[in-house]
Amino acid sequence: MRVMLSSSGAKVPLLQALRSAARRLDAQAQLVAADLASPVVSQYFADTFWQMPPCQEHYLPEIIAGLQQFQISHILPSRDGELMFWSGLKAHLASLGIKVLVAPQNSIQRCLDKQLFADFLGQLALPAIPVYASLPGTAAESTLWVVKERFGAGSQSLGLALEPEAALRHAARLTAPIFQPYISGREVSIDAWLNNQGRLKAHIYRYRIKIEHGESQITQTVALPQYDQQISDVLQALQLTGPVVLQAIIDEQQQLHLIECNSRFGGASTLGIAAGVDSLYWSLAESCGQDINAIPFHPASAPLTQVRFAGDHYL
Repeated sequence: MRVMLSSSGAKVPLLQALRSAARRLDAQAQLVAADLASPVVSQYFADTFWQMPPCQEHYLPEIIAGLQQFQISHILPSRDGELMFWSGLKAHLASLGIKVLVAPQNSIQRCLDKQLFADFLGQLALPAIPVYASLPGTAAESTLWVVKERFGAGSQSLGLALEPEAALRHAARLTAPIFQPYISGREVSIDAWLNNQGRLKAHIYRYRIKIEHGESQITQTVALPQYDQQISDVLQALQLTGPVVLQAIIDEQQQLHLIECNSRFGGASTLGIAAGVDSLYWSLAESCGQDINAIPFHPASAPLTQVRFAGDHYL
């Protein structure tokens, strides 16, 4: 087994978790860190590093040649901007004996497009925060608004808790702005895993205690079983597969409001693994033909806190 982490960057915890999962299936498994840039931090923690071409159609022959040269058996995409590329190649690469651990394209598109995400779930009466392409005429009735880009990471160019005039000024600086009513409450992430048929196997909740650049630096698991059915309905409606992360707000009335969904392994999802959602192992095991239903889910018996910090590595 030779598993490649694409867009590996500085994702050392993810790389290490992926190695651990792979070696539970194959004691000789090798990890290949792949990235457009070099040097990157992850290349010093992988068995092999590949400075690969951009994930674009133009470079496809070169990419496939590289995958064969490095004898890649599995690919885990790790960046939103490449998910559609790898998902589109999934069937072709499977014919070459290379398995891509990624959701279907239509499911990924629903998550990358925040307007599509909110509209799709809203039509199913599922609890997504509404999204507007322009400030509604009833804006005066809502004191505060959130303004963000329709596509891309939600934390980029985010305008939070803005009055209508400030929201319009902020939107003028964005490429494809969207507006959402601001909801005060506690932010929660849900790490989940779904099988290749889109059936939810397990999920855990974690509070995001400290956030930097859109990722949790301090996060703690919490038991919130009252939302289990809603989470199951949402994830299975989206028809996702593999590891995913939902972001939500719990308001003062304890109502759940979904913000967005990342159809990939999240920056702090290693806490999900520690809490029992063994997503990387399950993905690899399923790709190798194992019966995932026969593998039990053992949730952590007590809350776990994850603290992410910079470290030093000497060669």
